[in-house]
Amino acid sequence: MFSKILIANRGEIAVRIIRACREMGIATVAVYSQADKNALHVSMADESYCIGGAQVADSYLNMAAILEVAVVSGAQAIHPGYGLLSENAKFVSLCEQCNIEFIGPSSRMIERLGDKDEARKTMREAGVPVTPGSDVIDDIDSAREKAAEIGFPLLVKARSGGGGRGIRRVDKIEDFDNAFLSAKAEAQSAFGDGAVYMEKFLSPVKHIEMQLLADKYGNVVCLGERECSVQRKNQKLIEESPSPAITPDIRKKMMEAAVKAAKAVNYENAGTVEFLLDADKNFYFMEMNTRLQVEHPVTEMVTGLDIVQWQIRIASGSKLTITQDRVFMHGNAIECRINAEDPDNDFRPGCGRIEFIHVPGGPCVRFDTAIYQDYEIPPYYDSMIGKLIVQARSRELAIRKMKMALSELTINGIKHNRDLHIDILSDPAFVSGTYTTGFMAERKEKNHQ
Repeated sequence: MFSKILIANRGEIAVRIIRACREMGIATVAVYSQADKNALHVSMADESYCIGGAQVADSYLNMAAILEVAVVSGAQAIHPGYGLLSENAKFVSLCEQCNIEFIGPSSRMIERLGDKDEARKTMREAGVPVTPGSDVIDDIDSAREKAAEIGFPLLVKARSGGGGRGIRRVDKIEDFDNAFLSAKAEAQSAFGDGAVYMEKFLSPVKHIEMQLLADKYGNVVCLGERECSVQRKNQKLIEESPSPAITPDIRKKMMEAAVKAAKAVNYENAGTVEFLLDADKNFYFMEMNTRLQVEHPVTEMVTGLDIVQWQIRIASGSKLTITQDRVFMHGNAIECRINAEDPDNDFRPGCGRIEFIHVPGGPCVRFDTAIYQDYEIPPYYDSMIGKLIVQARSRELAIRKMKMALSELTINGIKHNRDLHIDILSDPAFVSGTYTTGFMAERKEKNHQ
């Protein structure tokens, strides 16, 4: 087991990893930007090092500075959290060259699955259902012909990256050229790779993901699903487990497909296979995320397992002691992402000083955050400032508990989206569990009528 781990991240996920390490008796090393000198993860870690300026390119994406701190501090491993360098194959390769364990899959695995075109091909060969579409196409004339063959509506999607960037929906052939070229341009700017492919746009659909753990010895377990269909501009807002749309039979088939996907590439560490589920209960592979997900606490709440600690154990060479027949989902869990943004003003991101904060409590209520009273939220980073998670015996009780917890959550001094979550949880489509990925767009349209 490692004796010291460097956390190459910031905010709530850095705090989350530090807490997991403390429980395991592992010393921690934090890195931070000049803008984050007063951040909670800086004071919580056993050692902290400033690695650059406020911009992520100068600090949290500064690979050389992070690796230098790892060497100087004697850290044996690096946990990347999510975002930033968590799926950067070059950084993982540098860790491998420096004999520093990267807590996640290998650089080759990240490259292979980060290339969504190659991942689709691999899954098809493994017998995992894949959304109808195309391979990568560079020539616009060929792409136009293929688009007509696939049929509209369709999605033009970047081969690399994620986070909703490099994606364009096309409803008719007249709009295709502009969407194709703009998707390529955005993908090139965001990921340094302008390659795109196409998928049939399936609607209505639910976004379902399966959480996996895989060790270095070929053992893979699936920890069940998370429903992630409440999204705004391809960014998740609320997640829950189990999904209200999944029957035991479908769950079994999706879990088997997820495990098959992991074994097809000899996957290691924590990973997530994302599927689309259509109205006829057919499911299709969308992508595989080779990192810890923002919404991992939902699975932790229903299984009682600490996914971060298992990531660390697997990276250190431990075998999984969890077997598939010993994975149980208890009750229902819901997570709401609390963002520093103004829903009444086109979700404009906010920053500023936290004048007052009160965090809800009680059994099975968890608030993962890095903010505190008088903390100054910097304007340089992601708008998410916390994740509120609850668990209860049933979905009805979980919704009720989440609404109570949200009502109790008080954050003064900045704009945030707490009230939006309360409204969503009261929406008949959410309460019934029939909501799909078009839910937020449909709510917006209704509100403007």
